[in-house]
Amino acid sequence: MNWDTLINYVGLGQPQMHWLVKIAFILIITLFIHLIISKLISRILLQLKVTKNPWDKALLIAARQPIKYFIWGLGLLIISQTSNNETGAFSQTSIDALRKIGLIALITWFISRLVKRCEQILISPVKMKHPMDLTTVSAVGKLIKASLLIISALVVLQTIGVSISGILAFGGIGGIAVGFAAKDLLANFFGGLMIYLDRPFSVGDWVRSPDKEIEGTVEHIGWRQTRIRTFDKRPLYVPNATFSLISVENPSRMSHRRIYEKIGIRYDDVDALASIMDDIKAMLKTHQDIDSSQTMIVNFNEFGPSSLDFFVYTFTKTTNWIRFHEVKQDILLKIIDIIAHHNAELAFPTQTLKIQTEQNIQPEP
Repeated sequence: MNWDTLINYVGLGQPQMHWLVKIAFILIITLFIHLIISKLISRILLQLKVTKNPWDKALLIAARQPIKYFIWGLGLLIISQTSNNETGAFSQTSIDALRKIGLIALITWFISRLVKRCEQILISPVKMKHPMDLTTVSAVGKLIKASLLIISALVVLQTIGVSISGILAFGGIGGIAVGFAAKDLLANFFGGLMIYLDRPFSVGDWVRSPDKEIEGTVEHIGWRQTRIRTFDKRPLYVPNATFSLISVENPSRMSHRRIYEKIGIRYDDVDALASIMDDIKAMLKTHQDIDSSQTMIVNFNEFGPSSLDFFVYTFTKTTNWIRFHEVKQDILLKIIDIIAHHNAELAFPTQTLKIQTEQNIQPEP
């Protein structure tokens, strides 16, 4: 049964109504297929929720919206072809070009959505046994998306009849001029690329620079600038080229935190000094938060103006800033107890004033 037979069967046999009825039937069929595909995808997703493999679900979620638009795009393409056969409003070349551009756009959209889903999976500790670093995953994702957009744009230009070879030749000559005009932008771009490759820091790290007033937590690493949240919660935007000119310290990657304290006791307690230092060192060796495999020094240091000074030099196991200060406080309180246990006291600045008096000696008669 062809279109004309079907139209006459339903009672719409007027010639001027033929193509309108065809369009209506195409829309209905497109809607019907769209509903079936949507229902089918939803059922498959429900079945995939019980599986441990995240990649098949990511592929289906990435393809869900492009498939729906593909169905409607195919329906609209058939409608345009049908209308063109009746009215001749469009050339066949334009319809073919539109079909190719639409297909390229859908493929590009699908791959972009798939890359985004893969990024979420790779950094998720729930879905991956060994999740990847956020900075690396983000960098690779941005490179793939940028390459995808460039390739898609070139294919579209080729489809509409623009010579790609001419554009590439012009780009080679114009790139030199653009390079001089946008040298700062390019410097920031390559600075960001070096950050992604060398990885001196990652998102979430605490960084500081002794050369610049830069200190805070890295929130975002872009291709032009890096956003750092300072400790007073202000955002600091640093051009990426800056990091190639300054020294950057990354305290987040320290293996231990150091306790280095100078302590003084009175000169009156000189007999207890050696015992106090021995007890302090024994306490540090048995303390559960002190790494005894690292350098540990408790030594008499100098004769102070009003105290006998010794120093404590050791490393904690934790690198967490808050936990470190809790451990340090516990160590200092224990040192106070040890000093008190030996009936000694912490020294404070004092001065001793000696007054010499002269005695009046009466001469003998």
